[in-house]
Amino acid sequence: MASVGRASALLASGTLVSRLLGFAKAWLLVQAIGVVSFAANAYGTATAIPNSLYAIIAQGILNAILVPQIVRASVNPDGGRAYINKLVTLGMVVFAGVALVATFLAPVLVALFGVPESQRALATAFAYWSLPQIFFLGLYTLLGEVLNARKSFGPFTWAPVVNNIVAIVMLVAFILAFGAFATGNSHSQWSFGMIALLAGGATLGIAAQALILFVFWRRVGLRFRFDFGWRGVDLGTAGKAAGWTFAMLIATQVAGVIELNVSNSAGAAYAGSFAMQNAWLIFMLPHGIIAVSIVTAFYTRMAEHAHRGSVQDFRQDFSSAARTIMFLIVFSSAALIVTAYPIARVFTSDYQAMGLVLIAYLVGLVPFSLVFMAQRAFYSLGDTRTPFLFTLAQVAVIVVGVLLCFLVPPETRAASVALVVSLASVVQAVLAFALLRRRTGGVDGTRILGSLWRFVLAGLASIAAGAGFLLILGGVSHGAFPVSGPISAIIATAVIGVVMLVVYVGFLVILRSPDLEAGLAPILSRLGGRTRASR
Repeated sequence: MASVGRASALLASGTLVSRLLGFAKAWLLVQAIGVVSFAANAYGTATAIPNSLYAIIAQGILNAILVPQIVRASVNPDGGRAYINKLVTLGMVVFAGVALVATFLAPVLVALFGVPESQRALATAFAYWSLPQIFFLGLYTLLGEVLNARKSFGPFTWAPVVNNIVAIVMLVAFILAFGAFATGNSHSQWSFGMIALLAGGATLGIAAQALILFVFWRRVGLRFRFDFGWRGVDLGTAGKAAGWTFAMLIATQVAGVIELNVSNSAGAAYAGSFAMQNAWLIFMLPHGIIAVSIVTAFYTRMAEHAHRGSVQDFRQDFSSAARTIMFLIVFSSAALIVTAYPIARVFTSDYQAMGLVLIAYLVGLVPFSLVFMAQRAFYSLGDTRTPFLFTLAQVAVIVVGVLLCFLVPPETRAASVALVVSLASVVQAVLAFALLRRRTGGVDGTRILGSLWRFVLAGLASIAAGAGFLLILGGVSHGAFPVSGPISAIIATAVIGVVMLVVYVGFLVILRSPDLEAGLAPILSRLGGRTRASR
């Protein structure tokens, strides 16, 4: 367990640095094009398209099959090197082909994702520069998962830092060269150089993020060579496993297209896809630092337990990971809900529109992270069919709920879409845990639920305390201290966060949570070590 703890800490630190730089990048982007503006939704949709296509072609399929397949291939005489080279070569060919076709079809894709007629020309111009990201995103995932399977977790987590640094440099250059264009209301105000620097700079950062991983392959005893002999390395088994994952991702991306169409229907004067992307960035901060780091460290272990048939060890790791995630994610969700408006104010003066979307997303943060844990548990068991089934239920809820959001006024339509997504995550989490329990004969459910009710109760107490303190500071009306400017918003968020943390931990002490000591142990041991060192 110590090695898992060290791996989780390494992943969390890399994710934290990357997310902080990601915030800086997002802040600069908002200064360049605004949150609610003509260019914002055009750019937001254009950059969402490559991520959607990448998710269908690469992300879920690779996460679902790559680690278990490489664990199995590692027993080969060459340690799986032949399999890895063949898989990476095949992946590069597929990613390049998809990126080329998608770029050619940019105008069609922009229309499919619901960009209004008046914004399509600008969105299409952005898309031509953004769609090559599909190749580099796929390559990054492929190379990084190979390193993760070799238990070299750091490079995959730290590579996005390079991406964010490159993107920040390009955004600073854009602002220095062209200033802010949030008020621009036509495609004619955007020159070729502006579009290339803004969207092309983002693609350059993702390319750097992917290519730097080749440097770390030598450190784990790998050397890449193109190998087009794709037979003989059990790719048929991988393809069969990927089939269900591919179907699952198609379903989720159909739901995503509907979400974008409904949110874009509000028009350029209201919160839409770009506001939702920025809210999602904040939503993903605790998920990425906490849930992804913990699950990534446990994932390979669970795959190894499943390969050996050690069900008891599998359950123990799953329960430990789930409870650790809940301990941290419940507090993160509570704190971000209370401080949503001040956090949004750090980004934009349109903080009310963005803050409301953020709160709606945060309702589903805990189930979202638990679903991520359950999906990886099924993948480590070599089961991609069951995740498809409980994801299909989520998609059905999203499709019906989001379409009903057409009935909601434009000013709250994006927030309504986000709330539907959160409610669908609750449904998905309940189904996922029920199906995993049936598959493994139990998931330590009594212990997990016993921890969850304590975390939720402590979280509600911290919300009450944080909301009260927010009111003491002036509330969130225009001109109030917590939302009067970016600096005051940061100060208010920090103060409220400390108050809520004290209340959260205090209530867990009162409730005698058995998970409190385990959750705080890494922090306390590190502080203890520093104290002894200072003496």
